[in-house]
Amino acid sequence: MAEIRAEMVANVWKVVVAEGDTVEDGDTLVILESMKMEIPVISEENGRVAQLKVAEGDVVQEGDVIAVIE
Repeated sequence: MAEIRAEMVANVWKVVVAEGDTVEDGDTLVILESMKMEIPVISEENGRVAQLKVAEGDVVQEGDVIAVIE
């Protein structure tokens, strides 16, 4: 099981996956927006999205859990 965390304070611009989706290492889970830049949040392992902790429009802080992959 892996927790995918935010690396910076940002807005959740787009959610690409849903709970239950199968993902592979390198797949984009969500796209964050900070200072007019789009930052993709990437899965770090193969698995299934067990939990998605954010929604479009949310603000995440550095270290917040974005998704749980199992």
